[in-house]
Amino acid sequence: QVQLVESGGGSVQAGGSLRLSCAATGYSYRMMGWFRQAPGKERQGVACLRDDGAGPFYSDFVKGRFTISKDNTKDTVYLEMNSLQPEDTAMYYCVADRERWAGCPSEKYWDYWGQGTQVTVSA
Repeated sequence: QVQLVESGGGSVQAGGSLRLSCAATGYSYRMMGWFRQAPGKERQGVACLRDDGAGPFYSDFVKGRFTISKDNTKDTVYLEMNSLQPEDTAMYYCVADRERWAGCPSEKYWDYWGQGTQVTVSA
């Protein structure tokens, strides 16, 4: 069965780091990435990459702080988050798709979503 399972969330102080993981089962996706959603706000794209090595692609607000990577042999994608700030507090969702794009599409294009992992950054 196709499934995405996130882990690695937690609570840190501003300036700290976390590494999120997303393990995919049932399929080797061509595209994987991360979205996040804070309470009362819309989901926003964070980063994504392709299985052919193109990218990775980042939203402007995380460039230089976050790094997305993937272990294709394990179908696992990671999000290394450094210099975390309170505004990064959100539920982080792993996303995947069976198609490739030159960049990160909006949420409606992603067919598979994980359950989310909470990231909380205190001031």
